[in-house]
Amino acid sequence: MTGHSPEIFGGFGSPLAAGFIALVVSWILTPYVRKLAVVKGAIDDPNRDDRRIHKEPLPRWGGLAIFAGIIVSFCFIFPLRYASFPSYLVGIVLIGAVLMVFGALDDLHEYKARSQLLILLGAGLAIQLFHGPHSHGVRILSLGIPGGLSVLVFPEWLSVILTAIYIFVITKTMDTIDGVDGLAAGIATVCSATLAMIAWYMKQPAVALAAAGVGGAALGFLRHNFNPAKIIMGTGGAYVLGFTLACLSIVGALKTAATISVFIPVLAFGVPIFDAFFVITRRLMSGTPITQPDKRHLHHVLLAKGLSQRQTVGVLISFATVLGVALVLLIRHYYGPV
Repeated sequence: MTGHSPEIFGGFGSPLAAGFIALVVSWILTPYVRKLAVVKGAIDDPNRDDRRIHKEPLPRWGGLAIFAGIIVSFCFIFPLRYASFPSYLVGIVLIGAVLMVFGALDDLHEYKARSQLLILLGAGLAIQLFHGPHSHGVRILSLGIPGGLSVLVFPEWLSVILTAIYIFVITKTMDTIDGVDGLAAGIATVCSATLAMIAWYMKQPAVALAAAGVGGAALGFLRHNFNPAKIIMGTGGAYVLGFTLACLSIVGALKTAATISVFIPVLAFGVPIFDAFFVITRRLMSGTPITQPDKRHLHHVLLAKGLSQRQTVGVLISFATVLGVALVLLIRHYYGPV
């Protein structure tokens, strides 16, 4: 239900306002979060293994500022536009808070891969409990290709499992690309902008607003995280960004764009998904356990070829932008301009 709001928040003004508010909040809060991380000992030691690229210890917990930016933007803009928060958004915020706490503790204690697997799959299952009386909420119902024919309509039990796996994959891949200054935050910004535009074309303004808030928070943090970084987002930040974007992609794109849904994850999250596929394939071919950390990620490969950190981030973000624009144009082709 749409509520009364100032004219400035009408149309695409609401997503823009949400993004701006989130940007300002995360930008301002990040230095304070940095000090907190230093006091509490949430520091990333570059000497712990040879995968670390930075030379000096860096505070973690930047995700706290990102999460705060998202929450403030939601709480300020949504009441101006809607009579109530969508149930799926309540779930995203609550479960996101749990992931943020878990990630912050992981930055201190380095939990095992099994614990991370369980918490992320649990999040993917839990978010499906938040749905309205006439909506499945965050749930992948079918998979389709162009032509208007849905290839697969999943039974409920399989839909639940596939949704949890999808959310796990997107969330974890967002975490694994966080190996170069500014890369994860930059990719998250591009993914958010892509999902906001798709949701707008699909006439889902609430999803567009939420995605813009996520993008603004990531962009505000990027100011402090770009090379040379003063802080990194840590596990919690990567989890919150990946989880939120995965959920929004299901509600705003996968569910409504059924005829082309097979392309959406590949284009919207192309860089982290390809990176994960690239790394897992090379580990399997070499006989290395797929959970064993190494220097096979795309950013490691580009750095090994002589690119600087900034050049590496520029290449990968440019690639993500091209994929995002292609997806938006594909959506526009099938569903027409707004």
